[in-house]
Amino acid sequence: MKNYYQIIKIFFISFILINAFLSNVFAAGSDAKITKMNFSFDGIFGVIDKASARRGLQVYNEICAGCHSLEHVSYRNLIDIGFSNEQVKEFASQFEVMAEPDSDGEISMRPAIPSDRFVSPYQNDNQAKAMNNGAIPPDLSLIIKARAGGASYFYSLLKGYEEAPEDKELSNGYYNIAYPGNVIAMPQPLYGDDVEYLDGTEASMEQEIVDLISFLAWTAQPELNDRKSMGFRVFLFLVFMTTVLFISYRKIWKKIKS
Repeated sequence: MKNYYQIIKIFFISFILINAFLSNVFAAGSDAKITKMNFSFDGIFGVIDKASARRGLQVYNEICAGCHSLEHVSYRNLIDIGFSNEQVKEFASQFEVMAEPDSDGEISMRPAIPSDRFVSPYQNDNQAKAMNNGAIPPDLSLIIKARAGGASYFYSLLKGYEEAPEDKELSNGYYNIAYPGNVIAMPQPLYGDDVEYLDGTEASMEQEIVDLISFLAWTAQPELNDRKSMGFRVFLFLVFMTTVLFISYRKIWKKIKS
């Protein structure tokens, strides 16, 4: 029986290691150079840095929103990263969405409200294709959890723009050491000093990338902080109950033996 459990244990450990290896291989590609990073939200007890996420929203809004959508996020969700109701209303009102048809069937535009989803930079897919050489820029709301090691990959991608080697021909793209094939259609979006942070933080390239990733990690998993907080409380409860039961067990059996 002991050998049986050892075989099962070895099987599961091997399965986990092989799965992790294959995920990394297929996620990146053999010619992609990915830097493994540690972010505030990594690990069992990691949480999303809300201040960083708010700065990341500013980076997205000023740099990324002209090409990429956040179709799974509503403006009211920004309350989760520290915005007040008034701030959400003010932020949403900067954008316009189509209003309901009037009595004559005419459709006009109105300012967005908190319940609206983030406004797309394009009216439809055909417009997106026409403005981007036939390709629709990916939606960013789930980009961080769309692949294994998404945060590290996205970090490496944003920092991976370099001058192309002389033997590398770039007919329609840009050289990026983190992108499979090393040729990406998107030009480098961040250089540092691209935004003037409202909280006074210095906008270095590193800071902008980390903040943008914090924001996109939140859009991908808005419940992450609450889920980990609940998990920690459940863990403490289980430890407490295990201790109580163990003490009770010792006392009960001590009386029986005596």
